[in-house]
Amino acid sequence: MERRVLIAIFLSFLVLYSYQAFFVKRTPQADAATGTPAPASDSPASPAAASTAAPAVPDTPTSGATSLVGETVERDVRVETPNIVAVFTNRGARLKSWRLKHYRDNQGESLELVANDVAGQPLPFSLTLPDAATTASLNGGLYAVKGAPDAAAVLSAPTQIAFEYRDSSGLTSTKRFTFDPAGYTLIFEAAIAQSDRPLTPTIVWGPGLGDNDSQQVRSAVRPEALYSAAGKVTRLQAAAIEKQPTQALDFEYAGIDDHYFMAVALKPGASKVTYQTLVIPAGADPKAVPARNLVGFSLDSPSAVRPMTFYIGPKDFDTLAVVDRDLVKAINFGMFSILVVPLLRSLNWIHSYVGNYGWSILLLTVFINMVLFPLNHKSVVSMRKMQEIQPETKAIQERYAKYKTTDPERQKMNTELMALYRERGVNPASGCIPILLTLPVFLAFYALLTTAIELRGAPFFGWMHDLSQPDPFYVLPVLVGLSQIVTQWMTPQAGVDPTQQKMMLIMPVVLIFVFISTPVGALIYWLVGNVWRLGQQYLTNYLIGPPNIRTIRPAAERRLKRAGNGKTDGAASREN
Repeated sequence: MERRVLIAIFLSFLVLYSYQAFFVKRTPQADAATGTPAPASDSPASPAAASTAAPAVPDTPTSGATSLVGETVERDVRVETPNIVAVFTNRGARLKSWRLKHYRDNQGESLELVANDVAGQPLPFSLTLPDAATTASLNGGLYAVKGAPDAAAVLSAPTQIAFEYRDSSGLTSTKRFTFDPAGYTLIFEAAIAQSDRPLTPTIVWGPGLGDNDSQQVRSAVRPEALYSAAGKVTRLQAAAIEKQPTQALDFEYAGIDDHYFMAVALKPGASKVTYQTLVIPAGADPKAVPARNLVGFSLDSPSAVRPMTFYIGPKDFDTLAVVDRDLVKAINFGMFSILVVPLLRSLNWIHSYVGNYGWSILLLTVFINMVLFPLNHKSVVSMRKMQEIQPETKAIQERYAKYKTTDPERQKMNTELMALYRERGVNPASGCIPILLTLPVFLAFYALLTTAIELRGAPFFGWMHDLSQPDPFYVLPVLVGLSQIVTQWMTPQAGVDPTQQKMMLIMPVVLIFVFISTPVGALIYWLVGNVWRLGQQYLTNYLIGPPNIRTIRPAAERRLKRAGNGKTDGAASREN
């Protein structure tokens, strides 16, 4: 019975995973203005097509006002800290580039988190107001820069840069950015007034994150809306954003994220956040220019007139914990996150000595299996006992096979089975429960290996240069599938008919195709676990010896034998 439960669990997991991996097609995001899907083409999105996905943010002054405080030439302002390199433009005092120095893209360059290659889209920290002409002046005016550091210097202390603009229409704008060299936070403050009348603008981050690498992996989380309110973290995919793009809550933080990175406003308070989706079609060569999905957001908050902190960086547990302990919930470790955190700390601790995350995963997997050895051993022993009494169990079931399930006589079968279990010291659930107890650890470790940013770009050896990516030569998927077949063949098959046995041997072959898109880090864990279980199976078989299976003669043969001994059928039945 317990084998059937395990088969049901395994098949359910396999069906769900395979369905998500191979059959769920992501629907194109809708244009924010029209609500219709973005058209697909073989060339990058044109500025006209792209601009429909975001709120109108004109950046060319149209009021005809003369600049009184500002500059005459557009220029960039570069700021470098130990962690990031940021580039601002004085046109609108907006962010053009935010590169992470400790993370690399596919070309080996510092990772860009600003999607600045999409024409017609607003840059981060654009400002909007109900009046289009004022909005155009805010984002198109050439601001005067104060406090800009030397472009070649690396900041070692908190530094503030101010951008100022004023024109003859009475519009004044001051935008201040304060950098923390120790992390990935940026404090933003805007003071906007029209003829000395304070205005509260909407802050725009568009069109999304520039991290394109993660979208090329099937199992990666696509860009999505991310916010926390009342201690609950919410993530919205494109389809949910299209249904309800605006969220008005008292936020702890709100913004966007993808598999490994995020950009969020911290503690904006009671605010309104509006999300926008955008699809960038693939180029003529999809491998060179793959399709991209972007999610941007705009923040309408009374807090926009006071300093507001933005976090623009990796979803690294320790880094987020330093900023805000609750911010670590932005990492989606799944339902067993309470187990993931100690596993992550253990993995990092081993890595501090080993220096390679691939070998660290291997060692941690061995350690976990050593801890779980008693449970797995008990499960195998219990299944062996069930295997030994299987002929007797089957004989009892055959005796009552002619009765319907609702027939009271079938209750006698259950009574006899329980008596047999007591006589032989077998607990039907003891083979299933130990394995179920290890299941949360397996799921937690799997979630860790497919989510932790520590594995992004981390090499193992040989051709495996990135533990967060699938095996390019499919070696590990094949090895995992073969080890699964051998392990399955050696496992005691109690209560499993020949058809089920064949099916269970076919499933590892099917899993090979599922594992093709699985990150290398997770495959190392699965392969080492299978090899460990294989060795444990040999050890258990050695300790408990070969199965002692009794041969039960067919019922007709038993009746003839008993008749020859002069015994009645009733007496013979009691003996059996």
